Amino acid sequence: MKKIVHPDRDPAFATGAYSDGVLVDGFLFVSGQASVDFKTSEFVLGTIEEETTRTLDNIKAIVEAAGASMSQVVKCTVHLADIAEFDRYNVVYATYFPGIKPARTTVQSVLAEGIKVEIDCIVKLTT
Repeated sequence: MKKIVHPDRDPAFATGAYSDGVLVDGFLFVSGQASVDFKTSEFVLGTIEEETTRTLDNIKAIVEAAGASMSQVVKCTVHLADIAEFDRYNVVYATYFPGIKPARTTVQSVLAEGIKVEIDCIVKLTT
């Protein structure tokens, strides 16, 4: 049985044919997140550091809405608009995972709306 997980935001601003997160069989699957203001659903563009911070804060909000923590993230897939910004993004990313780091794939991708980073993840919930 699947359960939808949304962060604390106005559902009127949720867009797209996807769920922010889906809980199934003790796992949370978080859809690709970007530097979006959850109050307005508007992209907030900035430096790679700023966008990575907002993106991971959004993921954290979804993870916490499911009753989990970032320490339970087991896998991330990261899309960067410019792979040359990897080192700068990675410094911010590492601060969200101080213990055992999740498995990760990072690739360069063409991203919409001028965003610099998009991240999705899988979380193993403890019972």
